[in-house]
Amino acid sequence: MSDLVSIITPVYNAEKFIEQTIASVRDQTYINWEHILVDDCSSDKSSEIIQNLSKEDSRVKYVKLTENSGPAVARNTAITLAKGRYLAFLDADDIWFDFHLEDSLNFMNVNGYDFVFASYKRSNENLEFIYSDFEVPDKVSYTDILKSNSISCLTAIVDTSILGKKTMPLIRKRQDMGLWLKYLKETKYAYGIKKPHAIYRIRENSLSRNKFSLIKYQWQFYKEVEKLSTLKSFYFLVMWTYLGYKKYKK
Repeated sequence: MSDLVSIITPVYNAEKFIEQTIASVRDQTYINWEHILVDDCSSDKSSEIIQNLSKEDSRVKYVKLTENSGPAVARNTAITLAKGRYLAFLDADDIWFDFHLEDSLNFMNVNGYDFVFASYKRSNENLEFIYSDFEVPDKVSYTDILKSNSISCLTAIVDTSILGKKTMPLIRKRQDMGLWLKYLKETKYAYGIKKPHAIYRIRENSLSRNKFSLIKYQWQFYKEVEKLSTLKSFYFLVMWTYLGYKKYKK
């Protein structure tokens, strides 16, 4: 039997998109998965939508936090509960193409890779493709991710039988980057798939697009999370700012 994939999704007030997101998982050609959705105390109908869908499909699993704790805690809760050999990540407003899991696992198994990620299409909230596709590099190292996080939380897949199960740092932003760096201290590269595997919605209020407001936080990430020297932190911050601008140009 094929290996189980555990899909990690934090949810907070995602009623507008969550049904489409779950549908894209249920449409996967690879069928041995569990989708763990952790509700971070949403005040909208997210909870109701997920629980109704979990009754239709037992692979959809609903978990609710007792208090609003942020996406790092929500993702870590799902990671802790995960039973699969593989960890996959999908945010509550993004969409997978139906071949994502099957193609990614084939790519991993044929090449003997333990950490992969894929390119994706970028749309506005209405799924209009007014932005260019984001094409990932062939491979990235720990140093590459410090310069620019090209591994998204909608296409990353990790083989925990080789790399183990790790959790995200409990920080306000950049939790995913922190997790990828943990894994890239264990394995030399994460390998990219050129074919777009997903749709990333760029929201008008998206914090990831407001790069200037994040410069101070990025500096703290280098210094306090990764414990880099002041000189290295400055170098990576300059690279991150420049490459981030290029990444989010239309």
